Amino acid sequence: MEKKLDYKKTFILGFGFFAISITWNVYNAFMPLLLGKFIESAALIGFIMTIDNYLALFIQPAVGFYSDGIKTRFGRRMPFIMIGMPLAALFMFIIPFTNVLWTLVLALFLMNLSMSIYRSPVIALMPDLTPKPQRSKANAIINFMGGIGSLIAFGIGGTLFEINEGFPFFLSAALIIFSFVVLFMQIKEQRDVIHYEQAEEKRNLGQGILVVVKDKNALFLLFAITSWFIGYNGIETFFTKYGVEYLNIRPSQATLTLAFISLSFLVFAIPAGIIGTKIGKKNTIRLGIIGAIIMMLGVSLIKPGTENMLLYMRILFLGIGFSWASININSYPFLSDMSPLGLLGTYTGVYYLFSSIANIVSPPLLGILIDAIGYNIVFLYGAFWFGMAFIFINLVFYTDKGDN
Repeated sequence: MEKKLDYKKTFILGFGFFAISITWNVYNAFMPLLLGKFIESAALIGFIMTIDNYLALFIQPAVGFYSDGIKTRFGRRMPFIMIGMPLAALFMFIIPFTNVLWTLVLALFLMNLSMSIYRSPVIALMPDLTPKPQRSKANAIINFMGGIGSLIAFGIGGTLFEINEGFPFFLSAALIIFSFVVLFMQIKEQRDVIHYEQAEEKRNLGQGILVVVKDKNALFLLFAITSWFIGYNGIETFFTKYGVEYLNIRPSQATLTLAFISLSFLVFAIPAGIIGTKIGKKNTIRLGIIGAIIMMLGVSLIKPGTENMLLYMRILFLGIGFSWASININSYPFLSDMSPLGLLGTYTGVYYLFSSIANIVSPPLLGILIDAIGYNIVFLYGAFWFGMAFIFINLVFYTDKGDN
C-alpha cells in the first residue's frame, strides 16, 4: 500500500524554504542598490553579488555529504540547521549597519556562508520525510511556502526599503529566526524520518560526487538546472536596477512587479506538483521552459514609456511565474529520484553546487552585457539560457510516471 503524504509535517518543513526564499529575494532585490552607492559598474556589482557562491561550491556538497553520514541525537540534518539559520539571521540584521564597502561585502559574505551551512540539509529533509511517489507534491507545498516568502520580500520589501533601507533586511532576519523556531520545535528527525537510506558501499566526498557526475541523466539534468538558473538569476539580480535605470520607475514599483512572478508561482506551486505527478516531471519541466521563453521574449518587446507598460509587464510576469513553478517544483524531486541509496544528501549538495555555479556566472556575465549593450539585453539573455535548458532536458532519458 502506497504511503500517503503527511501534509502537516510537509507544511512545517516548508518554513525552511520560506526562510531561504525571503532571504535570497531581499538580497537579490536590494543588495545591488546598496552596492550601487559605492560602485557604478554593473559588472563589478554582479561580481560582488557572486562572491558568496564561490564558498557554496565547496560547502554545500560537503555539508550534504556529511549530513548523509553523521548520527546525533538531533538527527542528521538538524545540527547544520541549528548552526546556519541563527547565524544567517544575525548577519542579515548587520548588513544595513555597514557604512563602507569592505564591511558591507564582509557582512554579505558571512551571511551567505551561513546560508550554505543549512541550505542542503533543510532541503534534504523533504525526501527523508516523504515517500518517493509523493515528492513532487511535497516539493510543491515547500515551494508554496517559498513563494509566500518571495511575495513578502517583493510585495512589502519595496515599500519598507523606501521608508528605511534596513527594514527589508530586519524583516528577513526576524522571519529566519521564526522559521528556525518552528522547524526545531516541530520536526524531530528521530521520530519523523521514514527511514535513512544506507549507502551500498562507503565512499568519501569525492567518490560521492563522482557517482553523480558519472550518471549521464543526472548530469544533463544538472546542466539544464544550471542553464535556467543562469537565466532566472540574472533577471532577478538586475531587475530592480533595470526598472529604475531603464524603465524609469521607482524601486517599489520594480519590486512590486517582481512580486507578480512570486504571486503566480504561489498560486501554481501545488498544481505544478500534481501535474508533475500525473504527466511526469520531465514533461512538466519542458512545458514550463517553453512558457518562460515565450513570456521573456514578450517582456523584451516592452520599451520605456510604452502606454500601460507596467500592466503588460505584470501580465507577462504572471506567465513567467506559472512557468517557473512548473520547472522549479519538479526539478529537485526529479534529481532526488535518481539518487542511489545513501547519497540523497550528496545529490542535494550537488544540486546546489550547480545552481551556485549559475549564481557565480550569471550576475557578472549579464553585468558585462549590460555595460556593453544596455539594459534592453536582460530578458533576451534570460530567454537564451532557458533555451539552452530546453536542449539539455531533452537529453535526459531517465523517466518517471507519465514521462515519455
